[in-house]
Amino acid sequence: MAKVQQFSSWLTKWFTLVVVLWAILNFFEPQTSLWAKSYVNYFLSIILFGMGMTLSIEDFKRIIRMPLMMIVGTVAHYLIMPLLAVLLCWIFRLNGMLAVGVILVGCCPSGTSSNVMSFLSKGDVALDVSIGLLSTLCAPFMVPLLMSALASSYVQIPVEKLFLTSVQVVLIPVALGVIVHTIFGKHVQKVTVALPAVSQVAILIIIGVVVAANNAKLFSAETALLLPVVMLHNLSGYTLGFLFSKLMYKIYPKGFRYAQQKAITFEVGMQDSALGATLALQAFATNPIVAIPSTFFSVWHNISGSVLSTWWVRHDAKHGIEADSETGTIHRGTKQVKLGAVQA
Repeated sequence: MAKVQQFSSWLTKWFTLVVVLWAILNFFEPQTSLWAKSYVNYFLSIILFGMGMTLSIEDFKRIIRMPLMMIVGTVAHYLIMPLLAVLLCWIFRLNGMLAVGVILVGCCPSGTSSNVMSFLSKGDVALDVSIGLLSTLCAPFMVPLLMSALASSYVQIPVEKLFLTSVQVVLIPVALGVIVHTIFGKHVQKVTVALPAVSQVAILIIIGVVVAANNAKLFSAETALLLPVVMLHNLSGYTLGFLFSKLMYKIYPKGFRYAQQKAITFEVGMQDSALGATLALQAFATNPIVAIPSTFFSVWHNISGSVLSTWWVRHDAKHGIEADSETGTIHRGTKQVKLGAVQA
């Protein structure tokens, strides 16, 4: 098990690079992952079953104890990212299945990578995990509803297929994971150390399938605009998520301090792109191009999230901002005191 942990740590450290190299391999050798095209929903179910195994009844009690911040964060996620997707499709004049793919990834719940980025930036990880859990549990209802409202002008949306697929690959695996954790308790901890590696390998397989299925169209004139769209989608999500949390601080300062603002920034801006790719391949099976935006998003948000979390830590250290700071604001007087102390 120690070797599994070492492999998991190594893969986590180099995951973005591994994703890029894996995508390149599947672009030139599509047969590497095409075998798994019919099984992507099972791989995602494995990821979410693992997520469920890390959850306990206490995690759900946390939602009951402090519902306001989690509900507000989840609502912000499901408002900001879908509407940004529609706006970017309009600005860049995306049509048809590409527009559907962009809106689909925008309608997905927040991704598990946001938990890592929140931890690295010294944000409120508990809040991050809670918003991620709540948005994931809402996904079977929110994704079909939002897609029907926002993407039906481009193509007929298979609402029932989206709902059933979401229930199968999200709710059922998470529920089973929680049940296993509840029944076997501490024994599960011996297995959960391997879950990050299992999840990351499953994500790699899903990305490989999308790249392999679309290798002829991945970098074509048709998809040329997707990279700037995906980058703007993610970066705008961070920006609006942070500004939204700043606004909420003025309304409810006790609950939206600096650490919570970091958590909500990542929760709004980072998507469960693996779910987006899986839903695209299942609900739009005859048009695998719908999954390309999710694949691009998966690579990009890991890069941007790592950069943002690193910048945040360095910024706070440079200006002496504590992790439990109320607003993260640099107070000139405090800075002068610290400088004076150093000089003395």
